[in-house]
Amino acid sequence: MSRNTAFFFDELSLWHSAGLHALTLPVGGWVQPPAAAGHAESPETKRRLKSLLDVSGLTRRLQVRSAAPASEDDLLRVHTPGYLQRFKALSDAGGGELGPHAPIGPGSYEIARLSAGLAMAAVDAVLAGETDNAYALSRPPGHHCLADGAMGFCFLANIAIAIEAAKARRGLGKVAVIDWDVHHGNGTQAIFEERADVLTISLHQDGCFPAGYSGEEDRGRGAGLGANINIPLPPGSGHAAYVHALQRIVVPALERFEPELIIVACGYDANAVDPLARMLLHSDSFREMTRQVREAATRLCQGRLVLVHEGGYSEAYVPFCGLATLEELAGIRTQVEDPMLEFVRLQQPGEVVEAFQRELLEGMANRLAQHA
Repeated sequence: MSRNTAFFFDELSLWHSAGLHALTLPVGGWVQPPAAAGHAESPETKRRLKSLLDVSGLTRRLQVRSAAPASEDDLLRVHTPGYLQRFKALSDAGGGELGPHAPIGPGSYEIARLSAGLAMAAVDAVLAGETDNAYALSRPPGHHCLADGAMGFCFLANIAIAIEAAKARRGLGKVAVIDWDVHHGNGTQAIFEERADVLTISLHQDGCFPAGYSGEEDRGRGAGLGANINIPLPPGSGHAAYVHALQRIVVPALERFEPELIIVACGYDANAVDPLARMLLHSDSFREMTRQVREAATRLCQGRLVLVHEGGYSEAYVPFCGLATLEELAGIRTQVEDPMLEFVRLQQPGEVVEAFQRELLEGMANRLAQHA
C-alpha cells in the first residue's frame, strides 16, 4: 500500500564545503592532496541519492519540498549564544576547524541553518497531518553536535532543534529518537540525557566514533535516567544483528515509552563498503529496519515518523540504501535493483559469529529489562 511521504531537500545544503582533506585528514605535512572527492563528508553521496530517486521515478511520487532556515530563536533553544557566535564568525571569515573533525567553509553557518530547517519542516509536516511520514535530506548532519560545540562533521543539532521547535509551537510531548548511524549519537544523547520526555536510542559500532566510546552503561541522568539506551555492536555486525537489536531492544523500548512521534537519525554508514566503519549492512537491511520502525509508529503514534539524513560515505552504495529506505517509507517499489545486494549477502557473518552477536544482544536486552 502506498503512503503519503514528504521529502525535504534543498540544493544549497549540498554546497557546504569542508575544505581540502583526504578522507578526514587535512592536507599538509605527510598527507597528500586527494585526486578526487576530498573530504569524506562529500555532497556526492546525497546528490547521487537524490539523482537515483529522480531517475527511478520515485521523486515524482513524493511530496518534494524545501524549507526556510532555522531562525536564531530556533537555534537558541538548543545551542549556547557563545557557540553560535563562534560558528558564524568563523564561517564569515572563510572557514576553518570549528571543533574536533568539524571543518567548515565560507557560508557553512547559513547552510547549517537550512539543514536544521529541513528537519524542522519535516517534523512539522507530519505533526500537522499534511503527510503520513517524512524524510529530510539534511546536510550538514547533526547528531554529534553538542549544545556548545561542533564535532564529527556536525555543526547544529538538527534533530534536537526540530524537537524543541515542535514542543514550543505544537505542544509536542514525548519523542523517541532512534539513531542507526554507525557512529554514536553523542550530541543527541548529551542534549537530552537529563530529560524524561525524549527517549534516545543509539545503535552504533562499538568504539568507532567518538573513538573508544561504547556507552551501554550510560542510561541518562537525573530525570532522564532510563531514557537513554546505547546498543554498541561489534565490528562486522550484519543484517541479522541489526534486525535482532530492533526486535529485542528498540521496539520494546518504544512500546514502553509510548512516544507521540518517532524520529530516526538515518545514517547509512553501517553499509558494507563504507570507508569510515566496519559493518556489513546492505540496502535490504535499511529497508527492513525502516519497516520495523514504521510499523511501530503505526501502532504507537498514528504513524508519525520522520527520518533525518545523517552519515554515509560510500558514494557508490549510499544511493541504493537510501532508495530502499524511501521505498519502504512510501510503500512503493521502483524497478531499481541493488547491484551489490547479493554480494553483500554472501559476506554476512557465519553461523558461529552470528550466534555470538545474538548472545551479546540478548545480554543487553536482559540487562535493560532489569532496569525497566
